[in-house]
Amino acid sequence: MPAPVPPLSSPTPTAAEGAPPEENVSGPGHRLRLTLLMAGSCLPVLGAVLIAPVLPQMHDHFANVPGVDALVPMALTIPALSLALLAPFAGVIVDKLGRKRLLVIATVLYAILGTAPLWLDSLGAIVASRALVGVVEAAIMTCCTTLICDYYSGKQRDRYLALQTMCAAISATAFLLLGGAAGSAGWRTPFWAYAVALLLAPVMAAFLPKPRPADPTDAPSPTTSETVKRRFPWRSLAGMCALTVFGAVLFYTVQVELSFLLDDMGVTDPGMIGLATAICNAAVVIGAVVFTKSGRAPQSWMPTVFGLCALGLAVIWLAPNPVVLTIGGVINLFGGGIMLPSLLTLAMSKLEYADRGRGTGLWTGAFFMGQFICPLVVLALTSAVGGLANAMGFLAVVAAAGAAGLALSARRRRTPAAPERIEQPAG
Repeated sequence: MPAPVPPLSSPTPTAAEGAPPEENVSGPGHRLRLTLLMAGSCLPVLGAVLIAPVLPQMHDHFANVPGVDALVPMALTIPALSLALLAPFAGVIVDKLGRKRLLVIATVLYAILGTAPLWLDSLGAIVASRALVGVVEAAIMTCCTTLICDYYSGKQRDRYLALQTMCAAISATAFLLLGGAAGSAGWRTPFWAYAVALLLAPVMAAFLPKPRPADPTDAPSPTTSETVKRRFPWRSLAGMCALTVFGAVLFYTVQVELSFLLDDMGVTDPGMIGLATAICNAAVVIGAVVFTKSGRAPQSWMPTVFGLCALGLAVIWLAPNPVVLTIGGVINLFGGGIMLPSLLTLAMSKLEYADRGRGTGLWTGAFFMGQFICPLVVLALTSAVGGLANAMGFLAVVAAAGAAGLALSARRRRTPAAPERIEQPAG
């Protein structure tokens, strides 16, 4: 088993630009750990998109079930709701029970619950099993992100948080293709893909080391009798979570609504819609690469990425044809590819080792809550402003206002207070 890896030390106010010290980790054990964590991070994506191509077949199979029009789509979306609501609680359990142990248990449960629709005949029972999949997804996502922050520090940690975003974007496209191909053999067939978690769990148990706090401030001092109780950074993390919900809505709007926007322009061929979606998703990967390679501090990206999201939505709003519309989607999701690792890195920088699971759970819950409410927000705006394209324009204005606010806030932080003049005594 690989030796334990020193985790991220808590950043201090005196560190340069608030960044934790770089402590590079390498070697075969490191590569295996990273592969396992990236694979685990893709499991919630599997739950979110795998069965999308077979929803019409499910609808036909359960056509005589009361409420089928609501229950079948819910089978796709309810894991995200469960994840959003329960991720904060999963974070508390992570800090209490331990990251590795909970990850292994949740991965096994993921395989059992994910494959349950293979033998369930009740649509209600299938939806219930999907809700439970969301519960274990909350634990898996929280554990994987927390372990990345435990094992790595500094710019290396930032790179791997960006890599997590890249893997999620790439796997989403792959899982859509897998679900469509497997669906040709029947609507139940794609659910066999969940069984892959049974292969991951024992490898995780064997090769993921138990993290340990390297920062002495993470543990109470045995020589101090009166220690000031460390407080969880609720205030700063609440602001990051609110910004994350907003960012997630901007990020998922294009992914959720692109097919409908193209359909409104007369593009009905699934192949063309799939191609446009793939091109836009590729921009997420490019954005994550830019974040990794740029070396810029995450906070310095915030005004830029929200501005890019606003620009992309504005282009979509004013697009005269499908090509320009797709270009708008690329601009929006390129900004999103930079935004997600920036938000996650900023949130993690506010947490000490003992609080990292809870903080990661809160951030994860905020992100998936934004994903879940995104279609509802767009639906409400579409009704209010008279059309889907106009809803994109409204979101563009709101995103631009957010970018301006973030730029003003960053400028105020950079402006130093004027030093007082000190009179020199006469020689």
